[in-house]
Amino acid sequence: MSGQTNKGTAVVTGASSGIGAVYADRLAGQGYDLVLVARRADRLQELAEKLRHAYSRNVSVIAADLSDDDDVRRVEQAISADETVTLLVNNAGLGGQAVVAIADADAAERMIKVNVVALTRLTRAVLPGLLARNRGAIVNIASVLAFDTSFGGIYSGTKAYVVNFTEALQREVADTEVRVQVVLPGATRTDFWELSGSDIDSLPKEIIMTADDMVDAALVGLARGEAVTVPALADTGKLDTFLGARQAFYGSLHADKPAARYAA
Repeated sequence: MSGQTNKGTAVVTGASSGIGAVYADRLAGQGYDLVLVARRADRLQELAEKLRHAYSRNVSVIAADLSDDDDVRRVEQAISADETVTLLVNNAGLGGQAVVAIADADAAERMIKVNVVALTRLTRAVLPGLLARNRGAIVNIASVLAFDTSFGGIYSGTKAYVVNFTEALQREVADTEVRVQVVLPGATRTDFWELSGSDIDSLPKEIIMTADDMVDAALVGLARGEAVTVPALADTGKLDTFLGARQAFYGSLHADKPAARYAA
């Protein structure tokens, strides 16, 4: 084993490539053992062997399709029973299905199952253990498109769920040592785009971030205790302004009678 302090076990979903694979590499380098979850068993095994050799960590894999109910439950059972788990990175996600009227309904359902249902169930699987041990963190990968529907209402809607779900979790664990972070990447160069039927090279190159840079920034944010990490955002005051305006707007939505403009 490495001479580093063992930080426990990190579970990373969508770990076979892209953002998830970078998280796996960085976390192994920080001293975590790993449980890697993804559909592609061959790529998972290849990555696991690479990380074992590079960092002398324990790395196990669970080949699972997180749009499949039985597979999700199998992952739930494995990680909820593992008392060494100290970190969950909910990274797995599906995109595409931009236009609702012509979307493939089954594909849209798979997206919702992966982006929303699996993320929720896996969070629920590890959270009681983290709270009981009063240690650890949950990282949910959302998207800046949680605030913009240009990539389609289905995908954007799932990521808006992740943001709101994570914010509520943060309130839930506020008086504990368990941390919860939501990460909002912008355009990031991974195979996500090809798999979702989009061409990332149609975007201006100056807005496309590498997965390595995105994950490194997100991990700095986690270490600093950020609740919301937006790797591309230079002026964090803009985030504070946005969140503050949203809260002020919410405060204006309650009254004992309808607004005057709705009078008959």
